Amino acid sequence: MTEKQTTLKSEIHFKGKGLHTGVDVNLTICPADENTGYVFKRTDVDGEPTVDAIADNVVDTSRGTTIEQNGVRISTVEHVLASLHGLGIDNALIKVDGPEMPIMDGSARVFVEEISKVGIEKQNAERGFYVIKEKLVYSDPENGIEIAAYPDESFSIDVLIDYKSRVLGNQYAQLADIKDFREQIAPCRTFVFFHELEVLLRNNLIKGGDLQNAIVIMEHEVPQSELDRIADLFNKPRIHVKPEGILNNLDLHFQNEPARHKLLDIVGDLALVGRRIKGKIIAKRPGHYANTELAKTIRKMARKEAMKPQIPKYDPNKPPLYDILQIRNILPHRPPFLLIDKILHMDQNTITGMKNVTMNEDFFVGHFPEEPVMPGVLQIEAMAQVGGIFVLNTVPDPENYVTYFLKIDRVKFKRKVVPGDTLIFRLELLEPIRRGIANMFGQAFVGDTLVMEGELLAQITKSK
Repeated sequence: MTEKQTTLKSEIHFKGKGLHTGVDVNLTICPADENTGYVFKRTDVDGEPTVDAIADNVVDTSRGTTIEQNGVRISTVEHVLASLHGLGIDNALIKVDGPEMPIMDGSARVFVEEISKVGIEKQNAERGFYVIKEKLVYSDPENGIEIAAYPDESFSIDVLIDYKSRVLGNQYAQLADIKDFREQIAPCRTFVFFHELEVLLRNNLIKGGDLQNAIVIMEHEVPQSELDRIADLFNKPRIHVKPEGILNNLDLHFQNEPARHKLLDIVGDLALVGRRIKGKIIAKRPGHYANTELAKTIRKMARKEAMKPQIPKYDPNKPPLYDILQIRNILPHRPPFLLIDKILHMDQNTITGMKNVTMNEDFFVGHFPEEPVMPGVLQIEAMAQVGGIFVLNTVPDPENYVTYFLKIDRVKFKRKVVPGDTLIFRLELLEPIRRGIANMFGQAFVGDTLVMEGELLAQITKSK
């Protein structure tokens, strides 16, 4: 049974300080169309540029996860992403008028509560999953860090942390079912060791830090005068140490709240995979760098699997989805540069098209007179026209749009294409279409033989 994508029923507004910048920011989480994924928009920057929340855009993981696209950055995105992902929301536009997400109380609680109030709306498109088929791992043995993904029928996370701390000790946390995220994980706040506070502040970090948005752990005995000095440094009321080794400004929600917060971070960082995961995550001393490296590895495996030959089945007795006359009504191309004859199949993620290669092609006059071979560049163009049909079907008036190449990558030619061959093109989306940009992997077959493959990036724009 397939699952459907979801979004918010209405937009939600938040206001708070960025943890590290200390800047007051306004945050609005808005509903978004199917296949949008999570997209951030900087409303304080000219043109209101967007940043896609995918692991490829991660540029910094020191004390939080920062993503960047086209020179525009968004920092500390993990708690917002964890809230959306943990509540089962697939598509959201996240508008912010500053460089960093508001820290709120240091957890995902506030975001989750407000999202739950407005409700979730089901959409028509099917939800995409990446199914873990083999062990994938990131490890840093020197620091005792390892995070791995194992095959499993559902998504779950186990976390173990050990900072050689007499206060924390060894802590274990588990999320066996993502439905438990709201109650068991979302309220868990970030934590910091007392000796780190002044160092972080002196290094231009945690300017928005507040003794109310983090669990402060006292590893060693500190004179009350030093506690008073730090409270004054943060311009906060003076505090004392509880017997269990944390400051008395707050109470723990769970005995293992620090381990649960690390699990919260994993949920947010793995949301950068761009689709939901079916697999078991086991993490030892995880952090943002390890989490996002695993997310990048999963995305690479997804691309690799999409590039395996998947030979389309062609039944000449079956009517095409589009014949040449219908294709002419969609594409602006005309002979001799209309290089496809039929569209055989199309669904939400793939399209299959066909070209009959005959000796009557104009290009065989010069390529080559004694040994006719279809030029590789025209094979790419024909494949791109099939992809163009797919992308143009995402707009209600395709006759008013044209497609343009942005990039051609990883193209390989496996065998000559000659007169008499029937080329079958199969293209598959590598990620959802966003803002008219499609990233597709295509393969061309003659019979069961793969003759050409490549990755295409294209954009549709309105005709002048």
